[in-house]
Amino acid sequence: MTQWRDDTPIFIQIRQQMIGMILGGTIGEGAPLPSVRQVATDLSVNPLTVTKAYQSLVDLEIVEKRRGLGMFVLEGAREKLRTHEREKFLEEDWPMIKERIASLGLSLDDLLKREGKSDE
Repeated sequence: MTQWRDDTPIFIQIRQQMIGMILGGTIGEGAPLPSVRQVATDLSVNPLTVTKAYQSLVDLEIVEKRRGLGMFVLEGAREKLRTHEREKFLEEDWPMIKERIASLGLSLDDLLKREGKSDE
């Protein structure tokens, strides 16, 4: 069973899972998304929550609804998502990370040394 975070609406968390699947290639361009009913059952959530998540993907113009067939990933969606997620990271996440790095007195050297250790 999925563990939901309390700080983010469930439909956003579902949307992020779908975005991760598209970016990771689990769901390719031109491929259908899993049905709303299937996702709702698998995640034990209301189908309206999944519908809202899917609609937000339509709003991002990376998914289209095909009447009677379901939702499909649009061609070019992966690159569009990469651009969107990069911008979101730089605008929302990076300022907090940068502030945290500064408050801890970490230097670029400290970060790069740590990065090297995680690769070993």
